[in-house]
Amino acid sequence: MTKTIEKKAIDFCNKNKHRYTKPRKNVLRVIANSEKPLKAYEVLKKLARVLNNPKPPTIYRAIEFWQSHNFIHRIQSLNAYSACKADHFHKGSQFMICNVCGKVIESHMCELPSAIKENVEEKTFMPLNWNLEVNGICNQCI
Repeated sequence: MTKTIEKKAIDFCNKNKHRYTKPRKNVLRVIANSEKPLKAYEVLKKLARVLNNPKPPTIYRAIEFWQSHNFIHRIQSLNAYSACKADHFHKGSQFMICNVCGKVIESHMCELPSAIKENVEEKTFMPLNWNLEVNGICNQCI
């Protein structure tokens, strides 16, 4: 796991009085070290190699914890998780997904696009979080 995300996770947990448990640490490490987004069962499978009989509910709770605090994002169309590359305190995410190799690139546009923002304001609707996923082909696969 990159030292940056690990340090941010430890600092975040200490500051907000959350426990930085071994399952949380291990789940974040597996997802952060992955080249591609991982499904929950893939995280469990990778942890089974290093931990003695990890319990699925514990792993799912750790995933939910990191997702709720924006350390990881759920790529909806893939039903998979990827480490956040931005500052962890944004509500929206944008992903460019390569249909050939499966690579996912996170964009750092952390605010709603102005066209959507105007519509939201007109309709008096408050989005809590949002994902934008664009499928295509990355430059390595063209």
